[in-house]
Amino acid sequence: MELKDHVLIVTGGASGIGREACLALAAKGADLVVADFNLAGAEQVAAEVQALGRRAKAFKVDVSKAAEVKAMVDFAVDQLGTLNGIFNNAGISKVQSLLEMDPASYHRVIDVDQHSVYYGLHYGARKMVELGAKGTFVNTASIFGYVAARGSFNYNAAKSAVVAMTRTGALELAEHGIRVVAVAPGFIDTPMMGEDPSIKPPLAAQHMHNTLIQPEKVASVVAFLFTDAAQAVNGSTVPVDDGFLAFKV
Repeated sequence: MELKDHVLIVTGGASGIGREACLALAAKGADLVVADFNLAGAEQVAAEVQALGRRAKAFKVDVSKAAEVKAMVDFAVDQLGTLNGIFNNAGISKVQSLLEMDPASYHRVIDVDQHSVYYGLHYGARKMVELGAKGTFVNTASIFGYVAARGSFNYNAAKSAVVAMTRTGALELAEHGIRVVAVAPGFIDTPMMGEDPSIKPPLAAQHMHNTLIQPEKVASVVAFLFTDAAQAVNGSTVPVDDGFLAFKV
């Protein structure tokens, strides 16, 4: 129970990596706010966490809205008593060429994938400093924070920013006993990948094991990063990519 008495928020907690992270964090003793735009899904995951013997509350949030992220942070403290960190995980993508991408499409991905991380760090850290609570933020970056991909101009921009914000957030918050780290997943087998089965084999082939990565594999790394065992990891983005970045040719 390495995270016993820790209160954590997981955004995008209703499915995929977020759901698996909620279960992995609960298994280590954390109490959770499961935050998602899909409230019904968040409530289902909260029930699963409660079945593991931990406290959990569901919260509907649009992470692209600063006021809603602030309300989420306040809700966590009001309902569960404190705050020890956030898994800033919620994200979207839309494959579209730069020539086709209109400003609305560009800004939608930036708002959800980049600005939400700022909101989580800003409002979450301010509340933790106010409470005198120490803890950790984990951000979801991506392999595409490091390499280019066709059709992902906005996503590449957002995830590159998450890598940079993780470094600078760690630098600024260290004096308050707060770590900031990130994970950079490879190609993960989640609903975000879509329903077309033909896209999966070529993506899987870019991993060393020629398979898509299951979301619980990312969640296990996320859960570790929240624990004291990961105290020496700070400001870093940890690839969970089955060798994609190390062996890309």
